[in-house]
Formats: sequence, C-alpha cells, structure tokens
Amino acid sequence: MAAGLLLGLLCFLWGANAVSIKFSNQGVPPLMAAAIRSLIAGGLVWAYARRKGHRVVFPPGTQIHALVIGALFGLEFLFLYWGLAFTPASRAMIFLYTHPFWVALGAHLLIPGDRLRLTQVMGLILAFGGILAVFGARSPALPPRYWLGDLMELAAALFWAANTLYVKRITVTVKLDHYQSLFAQLIYGFPVLAIGSLIFEMPSPVHLTATVVAALLYQSVVVAFASYLAWFWLICRHPVSRLAAFTFMAPLFAVILGGWILQEPVTALIWVGLGCVALGVYGVNR
Repeated sequence: MAAGLLLGLLCFLWGANAVSIKFSNQGVPPLMAAAIRSLIAGGLVWAYARRKGHRVVFPPGTQIHALVIGALFGLEFLFLYWGLAFTPASRAMIFLYTHPFWVALGAHLLIPGDRLRLTQVMGLILAFGGILAVFGARSPALPPRYWLGDLMELAAALFWAANTLYVKRITVTVKLDHYQSLFAQLIYGFPVLAIGSLIFEMPSPVHLTATVVAALLYQSVVVAFASYLAWFWLICRHPVSRLAAFTFMAPLFAVILGGWILQEPVTALIWVGLGCVALGVYGVNR
C-alpha cells in the first residue's frame, strides 16, 4: 500500500516534469537544460549520501556497469528533452510511457523470477488502452515536425527500459544501493548530454527568467534528485515489471496538467483512460 502511494506521487511529479521542460525550453536549449539538471542532481545525491554515510562510487572492478547505466540514462534524457522541443507534452508522454511494455517483456526474458502471467499481460494491455483513449481525440494544431518528437520519445522509452532492466540485472551479482545507482546515472550521463548540447545546440542563446529557473530547479531537485532516489529505492525492493505498470499514470497526469497549464486539449476520453489505467494496474498487481 505504501509503495503504491509513493508510486502515485512519483507519477504525478513525472507528469508535471513534462510541463516544466516546456517552460525551461523557452529560455535554455533542451540538451543543455538536461545536462545542467544532471549535474545539480548528481551533486545533491553525493552530498545527501555522504551525510547518511553511504558510498556513491561503484565497488572496485564494477565501474564498467556505472559507465553503461550512465550512458543509457544520458541517451534517454537526450531524446526526452530534445523530443519535447518538437511535440506537445501530452503526446510525448504517451510515447515515453510505452516503457512498461519493454520493461515487462525484457524482465520476462532476462530476469529470473520476474515472469508475466496472463492476468498481468491483460492488465498491461488494458492500461495501455487507457493511454490510447486519452489521446484518441487528436488536436488539429500539431506542430509541423511532431512526428520527429514522437520518434525521439519512443527512443527515450527504449533507453529507459534498457536502463531499468540493466540496473535490476546487475544487482543480482553486484551489491549496490539506490544512491550508487542514481549517482552513476546522473554523473556518467552528464557527458552524453553535454556533448550532445555542444554538437547540436551551440551556439544557442540563453534567456534566464524566473519561470525558466524555477522549472530547472524543479527538474533538478524534485525530479532528478528526490523522485529518482525514491524510484531506485523501490527498484531494489520490488519486482520491476509491477513497478513499471504503475508508471502508466504519469502520462495521464501529464495530459491533465498540460491541459490545465499549457492549454492543451482535454476531453472526456481522459476520464475513460484514467479508469482503464486503474483497472490495468489492479490486474497487474492482483
């Protein structure tokens, strides 16, 4: 019960993150913003873990794992932030949160003891049907290159799933805690984002306003530091396919917040989607 409530809160924060990226994109190039976010959050994780007496560096001989999950994390957020420059926040989250399908399939094939039963498969399908219902009424005013953003968000979903599975897999043989997992992703992912910004965005103007700075702080402190620390704590303690199923709620929050804050269209299909997602999550966790 407590884990479910925590996951619900995390999904709300992640849904709001898509809206905040739209705001930060108004003053800072997306890949630069992602790199700044990783650097700030990585420093916070290091300081917090040190205060708690935890190590953030991977054990000797396992640094290759840190490099791999950092690269996967960096690529995920490169496509996530960049994609939101081309497609609406609500649409982006639909594609990004195909993540549970890839996680569930990968866990079934690669992680012993994390097998899907028929009821869980049906729950995943029902939940994803809810996501499709939310986006059933397309807006006629899509940006010209929305399809490019869609593809980027799908790529982000694949890298996110690969990262989740890799972290879960290596914890079978390598003793890690959530501080080490998150710190490696933020710090080793930073060069991927920084290099991407240098190649694709320079020179680009930066216009810092109170809104842009607040959006960056939200992404860095609330999402990348606090919420991801809680997410990796959950990954270390619960079956990853069940955790992934709950993330279907994040795009629903993104659509609702996008309609409220960004004035993206919100229809009755959202409420149909919410019901389908709730039933799907129940089916996965029976």
